[in-house]
Amino acid sequence: MTRWISFIRRRTWPPPVNELYREQEKMKQNEVMKMLYDVQHPAKGDRNIVELGMVDKVEIDGNKVTVTLAFPKHRDPLAEYLIGSTKAALIRHIPGVEAEVRTIVREESARKPAGLDLGLEELAGVKHIIAVASGKGGVGKSTVAVNLAVALARLGYRTGLADADVYGPSVPKMTGTENEVPEAFRDGDKEVIMPLEKYGVKWMSIGYFAKPEQALIWRGPMACNALKQMILQVRWGELDFLLIDMPPGTGDIHISLVHDIPLTGAVIVSTPQAVALADVEKGVNMFRNEHINKPILGLVENMAWFTPAELPENRYYIFGKDGGAKMAEKYGIPLLGQIPLVQDIRESGDNGEPVALSSRPDGEAFVLLADSLASKV
Repeated sequence: MTRWISFIRRRTWPPPVNELYREQEKMKQNEVMKMLYDVQHPAKGDRNIVELGMVDKVEIDGNKVTVTLAFPKHRDPLAEYLIGSTKAALIRHIPGVEAEVRTIVREESARKPAGLDLGLEELAGVKHIIAVASGKGGVGKSTVAVNLAVALARLGYRTGLADADVYGPSVPKMTGTENEVPEAFRDGDKEVIMPLEKYGVKWMSIGYFAKPEQALIWRGPMACNALKQMILQVRWGELDFLLIDMPPGTGDIHISLVHDIPLTGAVIVSTPQAVALADVEKGVNMFRNEHINKPILGLVENMAWFTPAELPENRYYIFGKDGGAKMAEKYGIPLLGQIPLVQDIRESGDNGEPVALSSRPDGEAFVLLADSLASKV
């Protein structure tokens, strides 16, 4: 009996407070690790970052959770996507959490801080880089960009398109490539991504690396870095035109792009509607700002008129008539083309077969637009 009491005293029950605290912290960290199983690496056979050994550290301080991701010597081309997905997983599982994601380069952490090391080597074979922009959403900018790319390819130009709308990527859906994942591999001392090819165009979008229902909860700098990776680490090869489908507005992403990407110029998309044209002025003024100073190659008036399929010769100006033409004249910008509002354009986009592939009048409108743009550059 005495020996048993002595044994109990040696075991000290309850355990010391610091030992209990360490055990509780370990349990919390294990719970966070389970949450991170949701973060899959698209280029690694959908294995998650925990299985890949990328989670270096989990730190919990009250309501703040900090996850440190470890990358190999040469940065993963999808680093910014993984950082954003990790943060989104924490926010989704822990209501009200203050989530932070840090990075280290495991093999060079003592000599080189983690960060983007992107040059312009992959753009060396691209002749013209053109931003397709709009002052506001809902004017059909992505529809114009996708069909313009296909139309340029139809005319014999080597063409690529980078989907820069990181918050609402629509290129995968509109090209019928939403279930495909681009190949990523190491070439010497860097990693590159191969674009997808379809309809004679090379495509790249952040949408290829995120699930369709996944919301990308990214702040401006994170979105800018992800976008630059989507352009600068892609092996575009020899291209006559690389179109960049910009997000609507005049925010961080636009400023970052025009400073870091050697743009040939910009194409502005609008509808004839007065409220849309008012936002076009902001876009024009942004590109003409003295600190940006990029040429505007022209204006595209989308939804210029409505033509019902059963009355192909009729035109109904439901958003106003020639508003884009008047705006182009006001700012001394060429009017590159007028695209009608036709049901086939919408249906073709939803079906993943751009209308510019067809020889119908709506498809030929995009071919004329492509020819007009090519003549400007």
